Amino acid sequence: MAMGKKKRRQDALWIVASDLPKSAGHPFYQRLNVLLEANGFDRFTERVCERFYADGVGRPSLPPGRYFRLLLLGYFEGLHSERGIAWRAADSLAIRSFLRLGLDESAPDHSTISRTRRLIDVEAHREVFTWVQAILARKGLLKGKTVGVDATTLEANAAMRSIVRRDTGEKYEKFLMRLAKDSGLRTPTRAALARLDRRRRHKTSNKDWTSPSDPDAKVTKMKDGCTHLAHKAEHAVDLESGALIVVTIQGADEGDTATISETLAEAEAQLDALIERAPEHADLDAPAEVVADKGYHSDATLLEIEGVGIRSYISEPDRGRRNWKDDDAQRAVYSNRRRTRGSRGQRLLKMRGERIERSFAHMYETGGMRRTHLRGHDNIRKRILVHAGAFNLGLLMRSMFGRGTPRGLQGLISLLSPLTIAIRDACEAMAALWIPSVSPSAWRYHLAVSPAAHGVKHPFTTGC
Repeated sequence: MAMGKKKRRQDALWIVASDLPKSAGHPFYQRLNVLLEANGFDRFTERVCERFYADGVGRPSLPPGRYFRLLLLGYFEGLHSERGIAWRAADSLAIRSFLRLGLDESAPDHSTISRTRRLIDVEAHREVFTWVQAILARKGLLKGKTVGVDATTLEANAAMRSIVRRDTGEKYEKFLMRLAKDSGLRTPTRAALARLDRRRRHKTSNKDWTSPSDPDAKVTKMKDGCTHLAHKAEHAVDLESGALIVVTIQGADEGDTATISETLAEAEAQLDALIERAPEHADLDAPAEVVADKGYHSDATLLEIEGVGIRSYISEPDRGRRNWKDDDAQRAVYSNRRRTRGSRGQRLLKMRGERIERSFAHMYETGGMRRTHLRGHDNIRKRILVHAGAFNLGLLMRSMFGRGTPRGLQGLISLLSPLTIAIRDACEAMAALWIPSVSPSAWRYHLAVSPAAHGVKHPFTTGC
């Protein structure tokens, strides 16, 4: 074979469309597109978003179906920013096929995605999330009878160094300089300012400080012990299937007992909307049970949950012996304690740790949303709602095809490698029994040269 050499390249003036490169497509995205089109995804999104566009006036913009597919892509590819989504859409032929981009169409720019997100309101994103839930309900993957609740923190798109005083608008360093001068230090050094700051208590209270770029972000301590501006994401999950019922965005400085009532109210409203879309598959009594960790345990929370007719399975912290003054609170606490100590309560608490933490891992770790690149609760809620819909679509794809993410197909090959070795060893053992005169090494060579002659097929192919 002759060696190819680098030649001076000159692009052709005209290119035949059939000569342009094509992609066989990714098998996961092909099946996902079949699922979306079979349920009328594009027609539904165009009907929901029709009110945001002028009737026949102006240049046609990004189609709603393509916009929501781009946000789904952010979850499945683990892309945290809209710039990353736009770059991935322009880079991959398989992704272009998923987005239904023609040969003469350019991939949407990040500014187009951002402008479309600002145009479409939160309720439209929530309707897309409910549409995905209706498909899960028809497949028997969402009942909502037993609901698990937990929360996690998301790092905000704002820096601690940018916070300012709410009363005076001073930045942190100028505020320390003023304190130092008031204490008698005329020309304080940075070391003196650090010593002065160390002695103060509640130095970055959210009552006194705010972020000018993202007022919804609150100062809080993250799980790794570092202090950041952050938001709080609270999940309500169906413990039977692991499907997400609702995701709410709260202030990171709000306690769990203060936010659970809003999350349960939204979960109940979401299940009512699901009854309207799939009445024959929805549970009319849902939600009937709530499972949560000890951070949600309080007398007021238990009384509120009991007042709406829901059974609670909330872990109780060790508070020692209590002097009861409210008989209703005592009865609610003792009833919850009896349920959590039973065999069903222990099983539900174990499922809570598994199912809810799994949703956190998929959405925020591998899904790329642990740090938000958007500002304001409304903008973050839009992205999170479609992210949660993609998580539910992953559950549906896993139940139908065995894999819920594109990376799952790559993992399947590595799982099948030990199985392939075991099949080969079994064939060698059988060959030694059937043909004693043939050595194992000779049989291995013969099997590698002509596997079809012995009925051995290749175990897996992705088709790409």
